[in-house]
Amino acid sequence: MGKTLVIGAGGVSSAAVHKMAMNSDIFTEITLASRRKFKCDDIATEVKSRTGVDIRTAEVDAMDVPAVVALIRESGAELLVNLALPYQDLKLMDACLEAGINYLDTANYEPEDEAKFEYHWQWAYQDKFKAAGLTAILGSGFDPGVTSVFATWLKKHKLDTIRQIDILDANGGDNGQAFATNFNPEINLREVLAEARHWENGAWQPTPAMTHKVEYDFPGVGPKNMYLMYHEELESLSTHFPEIERARFWMTFGDAYIMHATVLQNIGMTGIEPVMHDGHEIIPIKFLTTLLPDPSDLGALTKGKACIGDIATGQAKDGSGEKTYYIYNICDHEECYAEVGSQAVSYTTGVPAMIGAAQVLKGNWREPGVWNMEQLDPDNFMDMLNDHGLPWQVHELDGPVEF
Repeated sequence: MGKTLVIGAGGVSSAAVHKMAMNSDIFTEITLASRRKFKCDDIATEVKSRTGVDIRTAEVDAMDVPAVVALIRESGAELLVNLALPYQDLKLMDACLEAGINYLDTANYEPEDEAKFEYHWQWAYQDKFKAAGLTAILGSGFDPGVTSVFATWLKKHKLDTIRQIDILDANGGDNGQAFATNFNPEINLREVLAEARHWENGAWQPTPAMTHKVEYDFPGVGPKNMYLMYHEELESLSTHFPEIERARFWMTFGDAYIMHATVLQNIGMTGIEPVMHDGHEIIPIKFLTTLLPDPSDLGALTKGKACIGDIATGQAKDGSGEKTYYIYNICDHEECYAEVGSQAVSYTTGVPAMIGAAQVLKGNWREPGVWNMEQLDPDNFMDMLNDHGLPWQVHELDGPVEF
């Protein structure tokens, strides 16, 4: 159905490309490229052994727009799936506009020299993509991504409005490491240590990072401490669902993770400003990243489950008053590794990237412009979650959350 170019060769990319290869009726030809071609070759070898499908590989610097354009044209791709770093989003969007193909990513743009991620940089491309007759899909991971589609599905099928929404992300997995991040360490630590913010009564309410903690009993995972954080879907959901009075994001962390992250921050190892070391300029967090375990290597070590979902309250479609629903997925780390060689965090981002890309290639999401996931029809995406390893369930709760 379509030729696809995937940029990036980390754990998420491996999971996504495996699932694309398992759907060769949709992804007729896949090219995988990154700055380090040997990582693409390793993934291609795994995909071939698991699925029998051949993946083309290439070397490219995602920040080099002419090189990416040349690769797009050489591959014949009609869709670029950006699974590289969020610093590279705008350059890859520029390349898609120049080459005349559609675009999809899993995380919004973040300047490399500032720990600040917002959608406005990418939303500014709306008129360019519309004028070019091209589609750009933003945030087709799990959170953001599936969590936004969950909200849209609830609005389409259960609730006329959403008054408040809480997004809960619990990882109950254990990899046996003293300290490791479940995705790119640099991005993970910048995100976790940023000031927490949530949307309430028409304004952003700030909270110091890692200070607001609540224990919650997650389906399939059990009781975990979750912390209030800022996450990009809060911005898009509060923008596109203006009736929302309060939107919050929560993620679980163990005490050991919090201790290590706090110490690393206190001694300056999470800094993003260059420092001099033995006559060489280095950026502390980039050096730290080289010392920490590669998340793509953790799949064989990780056991346990993850549970991610939304708790939303609003007026019921059937006129029965206000109702609260909890919609979520439970994902098993070991099952993910058995299927595609990745742990659940990579799987829960890579599979929705594949499904979002499938929506573009199938023609379901092809309106020219730049779109967040909650702006798109959810039904086929939700069906594919059930069919491709991320089954979801929805339950009515007794009332709004009390935390």
